[in-house]
Amino acid sequence: MRGSKVMGIEPGEYARVDRVDPRENRITIVRENGAQQTYDPRRLSGVTVYHEVQREFSQGDRVQFTSPSRELDVTNRELGTVEGVSNAGNLGIRMDSGREVRFNIREHPHLDYGYAVTSYSSQGQTAERVLIHVDTDKGELLVNNRFACVSISRHSRPNEGYDNIPTLKTLGIARL
Repeated sequence: MRGSKVMGIEPGEYARVDRVDPRENRITIVRENGAQQTYDPRRLSGVTVYHEVQREFSQGDRVQFTSPSRELDVTNRELGTVEGVSNAGNLGIRMDSGREVRFNIREHPHLDYGYAVTSYSSQGQTAERVLIHVDTDKGELLVNNRFACVSISRHSRPNEGYDNIPTLKTLGIARL
């Protein structure tokens, strides 16, 4: 978070979502000091809400960063492989670029498994092999020419395609 002078929130501060009122479009957070604040998220820019999930990483796991970090010099959705894990939460990750990153998961909790990525987050990446799941029931808002172009251009080896041609044609993706 970039912070908010109006709410007195410092840059980089974390808070836990306590309640969500969708009818009034209000969110109530509990800050690290225990104070509660309720606000309309449309009126506060620079805030990112994450769904906290416990993960148990092991040596050899593929992982992706789910938030950028200047301190670690990693970008959002950057991929790597876990090389070491300690009981204290220290991780060593070999990034796909070859660089090694070391940190404690409590200090940078924005890490998830990286065995599968979305078409959006794969932009700018190259993979040896790519498996693309095209859910043609989702319609043209999710399955379109941009999605197809990004998805099929991530590989470094020849593609094999298995598709539902009639549905793809109705979505304007005549030939991949």
